[in-house]
Amino acid sequence: MLHFLDSLDEQEWQTLLDQFIPRVGEEELLELKTDIAGDPVTYCLRKLNKPMRELTELESKFSSVIIPDSPVDTGTYAQYLSQDILNHVVPVSSPTFVGHMTSALPKHLPELGKILTALNQNLVKLETSHILTALERQVLGMMHKLVYNRDESFYKQWLHNGEHALATFCSGGTLANLTAMWACRNQLMPADGNFAGLAREGLARGLLHYGYSGLAILVSELGHYSLKKTVDVLGLGQDALIKVDTDRDGRICIDDLRTQLQKLRQCNIKPMAIIGIAGSTETGSIDPLNILADIAEREQCHFHVDAAWGGASLLSERYRHLFAGIERADTVTIDAHKQMYVPMGSGMVLFRQPTLTNAIAQHANYIVRKGSKDLGRHTLEGSRSAMSLMLHSNFHLLGRQGLACLIDASIEKARQFADLIRQQEDFELISEPQLCLLTYRYVPPTVLQVLREGTAPVKQQLHESLNALNQSIQTMQWSAGKFFVSRTCIKPVQWDRQPTTVLRVVLANPLTTLEILENMLEEQRQLARQSPFWQDLVS
Repeated sequence: MLHFLDSLDEQEWQTLLDQFIPRVGEEELLELKTDIAGDPVTYCLRKLNKPMRELTELESKFSSVIIPDSPVDTGTYAQYLSQDILNHVVPVSSPTFVGHMTSALPKHLPELGKILTALNQNLVKLETSHILTALERQVLGMMHKLVYNRDESFYKQWLHNGEHALATFCSGGTLANLTAMWACRNQLMPADGNFAGLAREGLARGLLHYGYSGLAILVSELGHYSLKKTVDVLGLGQDALIKVDTDRDGRICIDDLRTQLQKLRQCNIKPMAIIGIAGSTETGSIDPLNILADIAEREQCHFHVDAAWGGASLLSERYRHLFAGIERADTVTIDAHKQMYVPMGSGMVLFRQPTLTNAIAQHANYIVRKGSKDLGRHTLEGSRSAMSLMLHSNFHLLGRQGLACLIDASIEKARQFADLIRQQEDFELISEPQLCLLTYRYVPPTVLQVLREGTAPVKQQLHESLNALNQSIQTMQWSAGKFFVSRTCIKPVQWDRQPTTVLRVVLANPLTTLEILENMLEEQRQLARQSPFWQDLVS
């Protein structure tokens, strides 16, 4: 079996792969065993080559809004669950489904998930979590050490300090980014004289007291859409999110950033935060973090790094250098469910200085009390499960070395796939892989030549036709059910920043092989010729 790291021999790589489920072939069923009322039930998720049924067709089975008066028979419900629900879910763990972050998971996690469900711990409060509070603080300390690498005395002082937090767990990058900017906003306008602080008196009074016309957050145009939600929820308004141009490699343009900062100064708008991206969602690009840290220091504003995608790669000694400067960030977002191989719902925000959590600390007499070590004092969410135990288990059962090998292999796989795309005369690589993400599109060779040499109106028409064709390819391939890539629209510098529909691949699943990727390209080639947009493009 081909693997992607010269540093591992075949047996070492196979041992690592054996930690993951499911191991499937194209004609096999993805089977899981569950236990309903003590009866083992084997159900099939779906065949890999089974077409996806239209959602509108399936909705008819879920049209009743009447709660059943009496319990149904367990066997009857299990059969219904198998045939009408689980038989139609998306097989996100399949090695042929390479469009999003979801991947095969280590085989110990389903059983651990059963235990967590049975225990039903609530991490908001020490009274309902006890030892798992200490475990979560330890996991967050491990993540803080991974990013900031402070000395032993620092962690001895802060790891289990109930008044502050090194980091907080949350359901994902959206809430992690919101929490970071929430703390940033509140700290920016503290109590001063007759002003009781923004957290007490609100944004309007804060702006008036400090003499600003408004606040702004600056990020590249590839910033995650969660940041639009963030400025909306925080009362800044979506116009306060300033999008900065990117270069050919998808990195923030420093010259445009300086231009945008100058415009803000002229309008008396305070730059609240500069956000660096360490692994953009669309292309995996990494901003020059050290340069951004320097600019943030000069502007005296918060420096946040959204490493929801790339943060896991800090485990890799081979690729850690790509994130130089992340240790200077005031806050960092990382999602463990992206490439630390845990289930969905495992985001984190890390604080360089634990005292920053003072800006968002909350108390409630009945649940999160002053002086306690309740984790809910510093989290936006209230009740939540002990997902930190999932990450804790991977740290111990896979180890840093095992996780690093998986990350190294995924990046190498992306580079090999990029080479494969370059070898095809009818596919075009759009974004070079910096991590395990890349984008490309289908382009007939004759069309590509005209795109390079044609007149502006002809080029514009061809771009629009190619966008329609690639959108069609992606939709048809997903519906066919054998392979899956996602799609997005970016503005590549090499095509004069024309909005370009691209196919997007995430190669995090360790069970995905180059043979699978070759077959996926061949199916896309065949689907292109079946598309209703094919004739319009090549005629």
